[in-house]
Amino acid sequence: MSKGEETKEKILQQAAELFNQQGYAGSSISDIMRVTGLQKGGIYNHFKSKDDLALQAFDFAIAQLRQRYLAAIHSKRHAIERLQAIIGVFRSNINNPVIKGGCPLLNTAVESDDAHPALRQRTQQAMNSWRNLFYRIIQKGIQKGEIRSTVHADEVTTIIISTLEGAAMMSKLYGDSIHLERAINHLTHYIESQLRI
Repeated sequence: MSKGEETKEKILQQAAELFNQQGYAGSSISDIMRVTGLQKGGIYNHFKSKDDLALQAFDFAIAQLRQRYLAAIHSKRHAIERLQAIIGVFRSNINNPVIKGGCPLLNTAVESDDAHPALRQRTQQAMNSWRNLFYRIIQKGIQKGEIRSTVHADEVTTIIISTLEGAAMMSKLYGDSIHLERAINHLTHYIESQLRI
């Protein structure tokens, strides 16, 4: 990696954490300069604008998250084990977050509602990717006889993601991981009792 590429990655990492903790609207270029230790010109040498940096920082955060999920399911062959591995990553993110500040997908989805259409579109793409990961695991599990044939993959995908993200929001709001722990325990039981053959 060249020095320029290293600098750009450092900016992306630090900006992703800043945006994830303070929000895109709540983070000024001065804040970005402070966390990166760079002047405005040094930042704009790598990014066209704050919006460009925001989009690339979000992509960086999601790529880090996706890498962790894919690593967790890599050695798992059974669909139920793969689903549980993804949920396990979500649990590990409580104490060992990929990006400081909580789930970047949840945080960005809430913030980018109508204020930032390009970021909202990027967030929808990231959510579609996450939904597709669950959906494919469930569908393949049905085809291989590992998951009940009566299971509706898209419905279960919505239930799992909504439960995880809703619990993450509650845990962050109250500063107490018990809400996420309860949701994960429920999903673990749900997957074993309602999906596994």
